[in-house]
Parts: sequence; C-alpha cells; structure tokens
Amino acid sequence: METAKSAIESGKSILGIEFGSTRIKAVLVDGSHQPIALGVHDWENRLENGVWTYSLDDIRTGLQDCYASLVKDVKEKYGVSLSKIAAMGFSGMMHGYMPFDKAGNLLTPFRTWRNTMTGQAVKELTPLFGFNIPQRWSIAHLYQAILNGEDHVKNIAFFTTLAGYIHYMLTGEKVLGIGEASGMFPIDSEAMDYDQKMLDQFDALIREKHFPWKIRDILPKVLPAGQQAGVLTEEGARFLDPSGTLQPGCPLCPPEGDAGTGMTATNAVKVRTGNVSAGTSIFSMVVLEKAMSQYYEEIDMVTTPDGYPVAMVHCNNCTSDLNAWVNLFQEFGETFGIKADKNELYGVLYRKALEADKDCGGLVAYNYFSGEPVTGLNEGGRPMFVRTPDASFTLANFMRCHLYSALAALKVGNDILLKKEKVTVDRLMGHGGLFKTPVVGQQMLAAALNAPVTVMDTASEGGPWGMAVLACYMAEKKEGESLADYLENRIFAGQTGSTISPDSEDVKGFDAFLEKYVAILPAQKAAVEGLR
Repeated sequence: METAKSAIESGKSILGIEFGSTRIKAVLVDGSHQPIALGVHDWENRLENGVWTYSLDDIRTGLQDCYASLVKDVKEKYGVSLSKIAAMGFSGMMHGYMPFDKAGNLLTPFRTWRNTMTGQAVKELTPLFGFNIPQRWSIAHLYQAILNGEDHVKNIAFFTTLAGYIHYMLTGEKVLGIGEASGMFPIDSEAMDYDQKMLDQFDALIREKHFPWKIRDILPKVLPAGQQAGVLTEEGARFLDPSGTLQPGCPLCPPEGDAGTGMTATNAVKVRTGNVSAGTSIFSMVVLEKAMSQYYEEIDMVTTPDGYPVAMVHCNNCTSDLNAWVNLFQEFGETFGIKADKNELYGVLYRKALEADKDCGGLVAYNYFSGEPVTGLNEGGRPMFVRTPDASFTLANFMRCHLYSALAALKVGNDILLKKEKVTVDRLMGHGGLFKTPVVGQQMLAAALNAPVTVMDTASEGGPWGMAVLACYMAEKKEGESLADYLENRIFAGQTGSTISPDSEDVKGFDAFLEKYVAILPAQKAAVEGLR
C-alpha cells in the first residue's frame, strides 16, 4: 500500500485505458507493473439506421467517467489525489471507420468493427492487393463509402480508429501503433509502415474520382511499440479530466488495438506463440515464423505491436448470446425470489456444462448477434437454438452447446491455419471474460483447437493492463531491448498460470458438434432473410 501510494504521489504510476465493446476500463500500475487502481465505465453500442455505432458524446463521457472512477478508487484506497502520471496509453476495439474534415468534424457516425456492410469493397480490394481485406477494416469502409457515392468522402482530411481518435484528442497527434494500423491498411513488416505497393494500387483504383487527397495523406502515421507518440496537452488533460486536477505533459505511447494489448497481456508476441481473446467478439492471434502459402478470406494478416506478422482469425460473436441466456436464468430465479450474485450464477451455469455429453447430445446453437464472415454470413445474424425431438435436452447440454457455439466460428478459421497451413504454435494463451470461470472456457477452447491452453494469473487484467505495459515499455526499455525480451524478462518472469491440455473425447465431441453446426448454417442464413 505504501509503495503504491508513493508511486501515485510522486507521479511515477503508469496508466492504460482500453475501450472494449461493453466496458471502458482503466488500469493504473506501479513501478513493479502491478495494478494498483482500477476504473470502469459500462457502455453499449447502438444499431442506428442499420449501423452499429457509439456517438462522440458516448466516447467522451465514457472516457471521463472511467477516469473519474479510477480517481475515486485511488482516493478510497490511498487517500491521495491522482494529479500526475509518468506515462499512459490508450487502446480500443480494432478497425472501424472515423473520417474527419479539416476542422476536426466527424463526417459520419462511427462505424464500428461490428458492421458487415462492406462486402462489395472487399470483393474488389482482396484480389487487387492479393491480400485478404476483412469487412471490418478501415480501408474497406472507406472504399465502400466511395462505391456508395457518399458525399463526405471528398471532404476527408484524415480517418482513424477509436484508439486513434482518443489519442488525437489527448495529444493532437495523428498516429497509430503498428498493430492497430494493420487493421486499417495492410502493413509491410520489413518497412514497418503501410505497404507502399498497395497504397499505389489503391490510389490508381480511385484516380478517376479526382479526390483532393491520396490515401497515405489521410492515414495516421505508423509507430512501433516503444516509441513516444506525443505528450498530453492542456486540452487533452481537460478532455480526460474536466476537474482540472490532472497535469499535462505526460508522454503517451502509440495507441493500440485490443488485439495488440491482448498479445502483450498474455506474453504472446514471440514467433510461434499465440493467444485467444474471448469476450463480446473472439479472435485468435498466432505470430508466424514464415509466410503462408496463400491468402484466405477467413484469416487476417495483422502485426504485433512491434511489427511482426500475425495470422488473426477474428469472429464477431462470442459471449453476447451466452450473456443473454444467463440474464434469462437470472430473471427466472428472481421470479421465484432468488437473487443470485451474477458472477456466482455464471460459475454455476458454466460448470454445469462440464457434466454434459461431449457432443452436446444433439443440441446446436448459433450465437450470431451480428454477421459472421468466417462462416459466410455477411449480412447480420440471428441467435438461434436448434435440437432434434429426441435430443438430450438437459441444462448441462444446453450450456455446453452455447459454450461450443461461442468457439465454433473460431475453430472453422483455425482449422485452416493449423491443419492446412501446418502452422506451429508452441504456446496458446487465453484471456477475456470467457475465462473468468476457472477451467470451463479453457477446457472448451482446448477441445476446439486441439491444443493446450494456458491462462495466466494476470489474464483477468486483460487489455487495459496490456496497454499500461506498452506504456511501461516506452518509458523503461533499454537500448536494443525488444518487446518480446522486455515482456519475458521484466513483466512475466516468475508469473504463474494454469494449463489445460485437450481431452481426446472432448475433441471428438467438439468435432461432432461442429459437423452439425456447419450442416445447419443454411438455416441460420434463412433466419436472417425471414426474420427482419
């Protein structure tokens, strides 16, 4: 307590804040990189005019409330005010589209990663580049806006992601960490910058439109981890802390995406390491030792925060449908006067799944709150539960099939990576909400990917802590010290965790479930068409 208090009072604490899909979370760490205070703000995206979005007011007030929550936690724990910070960094949901004019006005509502409205754009850009361009990438949104003839495009002065926007508001710098930038436009890992050939190809593609900009002019500058990306301005300090207590001048590291912070938080930036982040969405990241034989629409090529190529399987849907069913069970209990603690309820229901038939007894579920391009569903989703009349309809099987459903699309993509491309993964780390209940999510993921899964003791800190660690790396790194070495030797040395290896019967059960899951996909597509 005294060490933490001293770090805060002397201005030596370091801050990481991440904008997740349902929660904005702040983590303050001390000189030993341990969390000493937390701040949270819950929020939710809205579907407005067919677009998943958050307003600028949502973003600003959410950030300020999260920071105020952190300040309150500091005051309650240590009896001091948080006025000076040694370094900070901000991360957010990757991808999406936030275009601004010269005056800094947002030209369209923020189009988040969750939108699957850029099908025509990716069909043209992917073969043009010879590189998979996912629907949620910023360049796909920009080109789709061009194809749609949207009037705002000619007025774009720059466009960025959510993390890039926050960083710009705090520092005035139009920059991105290289991992986050790799979700805007393809990266050349040797040049540590956007791929110049593809930039030229894009400019040639839109030349006849006669826009007053070239693509590089409106993209943020790319910075690898460890570089300073600006300082907190007076205006930025007030944007973060309207009370006026926070002092400006603090250095900021490059803003990153939740994929990059997940890799950092799980010590998965070395070649042949990987991690799975499982929350509202789910994605796996594997750092490659060599290029794949070809591109696949199911696999995205991004980078680590220090620029190494990463094969990413990103699925739009993970825990949203699980959460909805848990809420229903909670409402059922309350109808009988039973008020269960939410975390306890999750634990009880998740653990029940361990008693289930390995193949879920004939039950199948789709957790599609939004479209799922990995399984060919681009135009939205409909959560759906299906069973045969003679299926074993038990609570255990019901919970297990929904946990399997949360991982099924991820398995479809990873089967290409691990089986077809023969990619080797020495270490696979899990983090995110799905792993809060010990053992269950870990065991299901091990069955899905047929690989050992490790969850570190720090996994619950997640992305915000990973962002704070990236800020620490900027502030503390020695000459020539790589991010991988910094994490291995200074952050995770002595850290403990639990590893679960796949059970052969679980693997067979998941494969049997997936066979039914894939076979019934046409019904999911019909539900999208028929249920508007």
